[in-house]
Amino acid sequence: MKISKVAYQVMWNRLISVVEEQAQALVRTAFSTSVREAGDLSAGVYNDKGEMLAQAVTGTPGHVNAMADAVPHFIRRIGRQNMFAGDVYITNDPWEGTGHLHDITIVTPSFLEGQLVGFFACTAHVTDIGGRGFGVDGNSVYEEGLYLPVMKFADKGEVDSTLVQMIRGNVREPDQLIGDIYALVTCNLVGDRRLQDMMAEFGLTDLSGISEFILDNSRSATLECINALTPGVAEGAMRIDGYAQPIDLKVKLTIEKDRILSDWEGTSGVDKKGINVPLVYTKAYACYALKCAIAPDIPNNAASLAPFEITAPENSIVNALHPAPVALRHIIGHMVPDTIFDALDKLLPDRVPAEGAGCLCNFQLQLRPRRDAAAPPEARHAEVLIFNSGGSGARPTIDGLNATAFPSGVMTMPVEATEQVGPVIIWRKELRAGSGGAGQYRGGLGQFMDVGAAEGHEFYLQAMFDRLAHPARGRHGGMAGAPTLIAQDDGTAMRGKGKQFVPHGRVVQMGFPGGAGYGKPEARCRDAVRRDLAYGYITSEQAAEDYGLSEDEIAEILSLASSGADF
Repeated sequence: MKISKVAYQVMWNRLISVVEEQAQALVRTAFSTSVREAGDLSAGVYNDKGEMLAQAVTGTPGHVNAMADAVPHFIRRIGRQNMFAGDVYITNDPWEGTGHLHDITIVTPSFLEGQLVGFFACTAHVTDIGGRGFGVDGNSVYEEGLYLPVMKFADKGEVDSTLVQMIRGNVREPDQLIGDIYALVTCNLVGDRRLQDMMAEFGLTDLSGISEFILDNSRSATLECINALTPGVAEGAMRIDGYAQPIDLKVKLTIEKDRILSDWEGTSGVDKKGINVPLVYTKAYACYALKCAIAPDIPNNAASLAPFEITAPENSIVNALHPAPVALRHIIGHMVPDTIFDALDKLLPDRVPAEGAGCLCNFQLQLRPRRDAAAPPEARHAEVLIFNSGGSGARPTIDGLNATAFPSGVMTMPVEATEQVGPVIIWRKELRAGSGGAGQYRGGLGQFMDVGAAEGHEFYLQAMFDRLAHPARGRHGGMAGAPTLIAQDDGTAMRGKGKQFVPHGRVVQMGFPGGAGYGKPEARCRDAVRRDLAYGYITSEQAAEDYGLSEDEIAEILSLASSGADF
């Protein structure tokens, strides 16, 4: 039976809705707040060769694009001859999954009348995987947690109870982790059920036809976007905090016929601590940056990603080899897009944003009953992971977004959800006035956040911050965003990365970084400056020094704002 292009387009759209439902099933059933509240996950469907056909809009580029490469590893490791209906496969291999041990990837084969027709895959970040915990302090991947090689979690529908016991015995939050694994398994089953329905509706016996349609059209559309650009070569660079010393990211970008090359020669070498990045994660964010700028409307799949070729020297910090510590690979990986944009701006001016906060402003609390005095009987141990965002960079024609994660795309966790999972108190969480870099278009604001423990508890804070010494840089005359701040409420200084003890009664005060501005501040619309001051987005000092408002103008605007005037 010959199937029309219109029917194939309908099927393509259906597949995208299938994987979105798959992702939403994971959000609804996950135990970890990082999945349930922040959306730190991915979901996708693959053909029988392991080529990704569609992925959910819900999810992060680090998971989504990295997972695109994962299924072929599962096929190779398990072997097609060992795959059966009812099987479920699992791994958290940083080099064959999504970059660190804290991401669990589940792959499920899809069978129709005994014939393997494709695969479903999903990934989620888990709060704890044992070892040192989620932090920078490991000296090798062996210290960072329990390693799960590519293996069967279930064989013909029978869950490996020994594997479950091994996992439970090696992590701090066993119920939460096993619950997350079952949520991952279930979301793939939801996707498979919807795929079976679609194939029955359209009379398909395999996915070869729709696979060819999706991949051919995606490839040709992506190449059309690339070949519409002027060929050229440009270099980009960024210096960021690193751990004990600054890290230099360097990229050479080459636009040529049918492809764009991204070469990371000259980037700093592997670090001693866990901020190193497996190449799969570097590729994920480099491809994401290029697709955002060049082919944003083409759905992600194997063919639309293929023309973006990423290379990096082995044992550079963006191509760390086993057994390098990689727990916080996102701290460097999230800076990859802004480094790409530094080069791309020289080839395609007025297309890419100024630098933003970059990496997520994450931290994890390891809480326990206080040990300096008697603790109340209700005091308990808990692991609480909190996702937060700084400001994004201003864009060529519009301000940056406040407290919005770019490039990761995850959501900031609500205070209520955070306090519900452990004895944590969020004393303050608000936009950080004045943190967005000045410019014709203003950078997005970061946040202030004060965090402590409930009465009777002390805690360790696993800090995962950057931009303390190297804030986001403006573009085309825009000014830098504000740097990250962190200290205890008694003035005790704290480091931007690493496990640090916080005694009973102390509060950690944090200021998350702002995005940078785009264009010269004097070119900003006067009404926009007045509105920013009235809404508290900029300070009086900023209004005067960066935008040139007089004392009288500032006093008038603040007076009107206090009276409830509309701006």
